[in-house]
Amino acid sequence: MSDSRDRRNDRQTASLGTSRTLLARARARDGDAWRQLIDLYAPLVLHWCRRARVPSEEMPDLFQEVFAAAARGLPSFRKTKARDTFRGWLRTIARNKISDHFRRRVPRGVGGSEALLRISQLAEPPALEVDSAADRPIEIELLQRALARTRPHFQAQTWQAFWRTVVDGQSAVDVAVELSLSPGAVRVAKSRVLHRLRSELADLPE
Repeated sequence: MSDSRDRRNDRQTASLGTSRTLLARARARDGDAWRQLIDLYAPLVLHWCRRARVPSEEMPDLFQEVFAAAARGLPSFRKTKARDTFRGWLRTIARNKISDHFRRRVPRGVGGSEALLRISQLAEPPALEVDSAADRPIEIELLQRALARTRPHFQAQTWQAFWRTVVDGQSAVDVAVELSLSPGAVRVAKSRVLHRLRSELADLPE
């Protein structure tokens, strides 16, 4: 009985304010959802700017450009493939805006077309490779913030089932014995928390 009640409480708590995904709420111009997106991803965007050697005094304007472009493009963003993520989409926007930023710094009318081409090539920022090891610490920090946002929405037993199967790598059967749950209940708990976590990261399929 308590297992059933906990699952019901988890569903009710997790649904508060999240009848739509974070992305859907941001598309609908929900200010809280948009602030959450910026709060989560601002460190990653600034990290990409630093990797591209954008001068610190120019970062605030570029930061605004990236998120302004994201706001304009958000209505058309769709996850058509399993690998599609908001993070990857935002990376593409950041890469384009950083490139535009560097191109604007190239002087015009100096040295002819060949000289301008050489200057333009030198002005290009380093590529922002997908899954670059340089991004890992910032992405881990992002995940930690999303986990902190997710944790209060679940009962302790549900969270433990998720944590021990996903983070600690234990089997659902072993966790079920430890937490006095059925293996099916453990798998459901894991699925619910992962679903909420993806929503917090704006990476929930729609």
